[in-house]
Amino acid sequence: MSFETFIAGRYLWARHKQVFISLINFLSIAGVTVGVMTLIAVLAVMTGSDFELKARILGIQPHVLMMRHGGAFSEYRPVIQTVREMDGVKNAAPFVYAQVMLRSASGIEGAVLKGILPESSDVLIYKTALKSLNSDPDSRDDGSAVIPGIVLGKELAEKLGVRTGQLVDVITPSGMSSVSRLPSIRRLEVRDAVETGMYEYDSTFGYVSLGTAQKILGMGEAVTGIEVQVDDVYKADAIAERIDAAIGFPYWTVDWMQRNSNIFTSLKIQKAVMFIIFSLIILVAGFSITSALIMSVIEKTRDISILKAMGASNRSIRKIFILKGMAIGALGTGLGMTLGFLLCEALSRYQFVELPKDVYFFSTLPVRIEAFDVLSIVGAAFLICLLATLYPAIRASRLNPVDGIRNR
Repeated sequence: MSFETFIAGRYLWARHKQVFISLINFLSIAGVTVGVMTLIAVLAVMTGSDFELKARILGIQPHVLMMRHGGAFSEYRPVIQTVREMDGVKNAAPFVYAQVMLRSASGIEGAVLKGILPESSDVLIYKTALKSLNSDPDSRDDGSAVIPGIVLGKELAEKLGVRTGQLVDVITPSGMSSVSRLPSIRRLEVRDAVETGMYEYDSTFGYVSLGTAQKILGMGEAVTGIEVQVDDVYKADAIAERIDAAIGFPYWTVDWMQRNSNIFTSLKIQKAVMFIIFSLIILVAGFSITSALIMSVIEKTRDISILKAMGASNRSIRKIFILKGMAIGALGTGLGMTLGFLLCEALSRYQFVELPKDVYFFSTLPVRIEAFDVLSIVGAAFLICLLATLYPAIRASRLNPVDGIRNR
């Protein structure tokens, strides 16, 4: 151990007569601790929100959405075959999409009706529930007609007051004629009510088989678009560009990152702003470190003068007070990291914070600690503490030993 390190350790905790300096040191450590702990918890929640949102979006939305200028189209089979043969593409399937009204015995709600091929869909996280839509027969063994099935979002089912096995009417304008102006009404059986964890989808969407949707909407063999799933979701934009180049006009594509760019950009901005705001807590603690070191320099003027008279260099004196300030920062950062990890573990395990489902995308705080975030916080804390030590350390190193001894 160098003598600078030894002296810095002795100066860290003042003697009984200098309790006030020890109190300032303690408050400085506490300030750094609170700042680091808060930053770790906040960034863990922001990172968890981003990760959870991506996971849920990717479980509900296609990685690449392919549409045609001019609306629905029926020549989709060769297009799907071409897309499926491309490198990086896992699957491609047609879908039908339209806004409808759903009516039950308890009420009526606006909804989005989506027709898919359940057996070939890799898009939805509740594929098991959609198996009930597979290949509805036209009639039962006794000759009675089979009512087609529909899978509702949980919130939408609650709004309509229906459960599995009950009936709902799908009301669409497709059957309206210039004479009668009467909408088309088709009765469906609720096969399941599923929860994705995203209120916007759970309160809006109803899923039926592709053939059922085409019959309800009077689309014949036409589809609204094609959903494409890829092997690497973070290369979806490049694959979308290759699909555009291969298929060309009048088709166009959009990947999941483009469709949700506003949400992810907002999360990034919020995360950056939170980092800056809560770094100010550490900055305030840095001012406390500066104050503590200035008072320590004033208190140790005679000691500094004696050290310099014995041959200690200005560099050694600077090092003593820099080490003392960095020790305060290290203690605060270490305690802050420990408490931050414990707080994140508590938030993750006990879920005692509940969020309104109709406002946020999830009902509990998602927590995810990333190594880069922790290293950024630690780096910021040490940088602030280092800058806080420079002025007092430089002032101590410039002290004239003769003046220091004489004035004492």
